[in-house]
Amino acid sequence: MTSAIRLALATTGLALVLAGCRYSAEDKPVATQPAELQQDAAALLQDQVMAVAYSGFREGQHPDRGNGANNPTPEQILEDLNILVEHGFGLIRLYDAGENSRTTLELIRDNDLPIRVLQGLWLNAEFSNHEGCPWLDAPIPESELAANTKKNVEEVAKGIALAKEFSDIIVSVNVGNEALVNWTDHMVPLDSMIAYVREVKAAIDQPVTVAENYEWWIAEGQPLAAELDYVGVHTYPAWEEKPIDEGLSYTIENMNRVHGALPGSNLAILEAGWATTASEFGERASEANQARYYRELEGWATKANVTIFFFEAFDEPWKGNPDNPTGAEKHWGLFFVDRTPKAYFRED
Repeated sequence: MTSAIRLALATTGLALVLAGCRYSAEDKPVATQPAELQQDAAALLQDQVMAVAYSGFREGQHPDRGNGANNPTPEQILEDLNILVEHGFGLIRLYDAGENSRTTLELIRDNDLPIRVLQGLWLNAEFSNHEGCPWLDAPIPESELAANTKKNVEEVAKGIALAKEFSDIIVSVNVGNEALVNWTDHMVPLDSMIAYVREVKAAIDQPVTVAENYEWWIAEGQPLAAELDYVGVHTYPAWEEKPIDEGLSYTIENMNRVHGALPGSNLAILEAGWATTASEFGERASEANQARYYRELEGWATKANVTIFFFEAFDEPWKGNPDNPTGAEKHWGLFFVDRTPKAYFRED
């Protein structure tokens, strides 16, 4: 993730503004707080407050990174799903329309599990964001972008097919994941995103959303929000150097600002979490802090009627820098990679 980079950019921009502008007491505008987000209970997805993001890749497993995927076995996925049911989760988020997701959906159906799914469609880069993404060192070749566009068309078609085939399990479809924010490495132009959303909405009965960072929704989200059934927000206070004492308040501030920018839209948090180990966060990363953040989020969301997909179910070692075993990306799970519970579920 790159919220620390976003924070640095935002801080730099603020410094430039303050350096160039001076207000007298008379001229300084009065700051106004956005209205507190309070939704009707009907805004909840599947009547759920706390849901969870799920991929399920274990030690040595990974999605397709160009040379094919090494997916969990059906037996491993079923074990995961039963763990999630046992701990009260009835709603999970999947990220793409590939083989791993199909297997998960089939297992839910075949075993009559009380789990419903926010089905994701993963979109690859259709625009080379090498000037905005800190880790893209060179332009993405036009041939690769063209191939990605073809893959995206196929992914949308596969997602539509899954939504129809598993209409009893898939309760909503999410088109794209952080594909619009200015630091992404898999950028999709807004016009293309809107076209994909319209195609999906025309083909299925389930509500359709897009998952994007809260800052993008605030600054640029109005045209896309107008196309959606609800807005999917990502917010990570830990990446923005917030201590746990400010975790909930910062999350609420972010959501209130999105609500202020998009007052006609229902909102859901499609990712929020707290890493338990992170070389990037130091002592701020801990099981105790994750447990506290989860409890506080649940308390607020219950009152505000906001569905939250906590990120994530299980630690995933394939993520992040392979040379940094303590990198945050590997340690967001509510459960360790060996499927033993972390502090929040040990408290029960």
